[in-house]
Amino acid sequence: MRILPLLCALLLLMLRGAAGLSLVRGSPQDCERRGGFCSLGSCPPGIGRIGICSKQEFCCRRRWYP
Repeated sequence: MRILPLLCALLLLMLRGAAGLSLVRGSPQDCERRGGFCSLGSCPPGIGRIGICSKQEFCCRRRWYP
């Protein structure tokens, strides 16, 4: 009987972690969520690549210099 609360807590932690996985890595929505935009081929000069949007598109974001 003591293991039941432990199993419930573990189940809640697993479900809570799965909630953040609704956006697929490498999707345009994930890129926008990260503050970027999709660019075909390569990123423009002065803009850094932070991921991918599709097979031909990269996720780009402006570099911030202090």
